Amino acid sequence: MAEFSLPANSKIKPTGKTHKAAPEAKRVKNFKIYRYDPDSGANPHYDTFQVDLDECGPMVLDALIKMKSEQDSSLTFRRSCREGICGSCSMNIDGKNGLACTTAIEDVKGEIRITPLPHMEVIKDLVPDFTHFYAQYSSIKPWLQTVTPPPAGKERLQSPADREKLDGLYECIMCACCSTACPSYWWNSDKFLGPAILLQAYRWLADSRDEMTGERLDELEDPFRLYRCHTIMNCANVCPKGLNPAKAIAEIKKMELERVL
Repeated sequence: MAEFSLPANSKIKPTGKTHKAAPEAKRVKNFKIYRYDPDSGANPHYDTFQVDLDECGPMVLDALIKMKSEQDSSLTFRRSCREGICGSCSMNIDGKNGLACTTAIEDVKGEIRITPLPHMEVIKDLVPDFTHFYAQYSSIKPWLQTVTPPPAGKERLQSPADREKLDGLYECIMCACCSTACPSYWWNSDKFLGPAILLQAYRWLADSRDEMTGERLDELEDPFRLYRCHTIMNCANVCPKGLNPAKAIAEIKKMELERVL
């Protein structure tokens, strides 16, 4: 599993402020939250938030919203749908990447430590910088590419069997949980596209309506862009949608091999 811990020489202080729950609270859960404000000039640190579970929803995101609303309005994180379909609230929760909106508080024993997704630049608190990640996504041209004109007044049709080939690919929500859990992506993210982007690349390679298969494979044929994957499987272990990026990457490698044989 993709679990992470801070190195012994980390500049992150052990703890910062403690935001206490109301004195009458009976079921209190401690959350240790990574805090970093670049405008302050201070090193990152952890703040402890005590949350009354009797006055809080069941998910980690519910606790974060309660912290921000009632204890510290400066706490910064991304969120949107609260339904596990947008990927906005991806973060590292108790050592494992996941979505705060689908991670139940009761599933984590003891104190819950929350940090941003690992090995990404941090904008503030739990908000990582996705600029490079999205640039890599754009580089694979994630849209249908064709050279033949579409049928007059009709859609480009696809058989049920061909449509089924996209299952397990189109569901990706681009939360980056898989890529930031991948050691190969940690060390080579400047050149290796990573699990999330390669899963999306295969989504278009597997689409029977797309007519740029050769060009797409040419773009991926590189010692780093594709072949830095070593099938560690952290990507599949942490995907909140239950997808298997490693399998998609293996299929791309297979396609690359088949066209040279």
